[in-house]
Amino acid sequence: MTEETRYSIEELAQLGGVSRRTVRFYVQEALIPAPLGLGRGRHYGPDHLARLLQVKALQEQGHTLEEIRVLAGGVAVGAAGPVAEALPRSLWRRLAVAPGVEVHVNSEIRLPSPGRLQELADWCQAHFGRATKEDEGGHD
Repeated sequence: MTEETRYSIEELAQLGGVSRRTVRFYVQEALIPAPLGLGRGRHYGPDHLARLLQVKALQEQGHTLEEIRVLAGGVAVGAAGPVAEALPRSLWRRLAVAPGVEVHVNSEIRLPSPGRLQELADWCQAHFGRATKEDEGGHD
């Protein structure tokens, strides 16, 4: 392989034995560098494939993603840019509790039991489910 080798996300995923969704997740989690290029010209190179295979091997050995991030040395400098690396990261879960109503819960918070979540969904449906701006006299 030469430095000129370029892979689409589909090709990279196939060569790495993962799905395109997994490739995107690994990029989002800074386990592999972001693709090169812009728009339809986005592509991956041999370094991306090597990192993907390394991450996959470490994961198959039972390492957590955080351990892999440390063992693999993180994403190459400049791949995500200094601004992206400086931003704090937090993971959130999004729960649709009624049509048009979502609850966002930090991943560090334990979710209530399914029964309690159903109570929340029922409450939201009763209070938000049928209300429209016209029902409330709004004209926006």
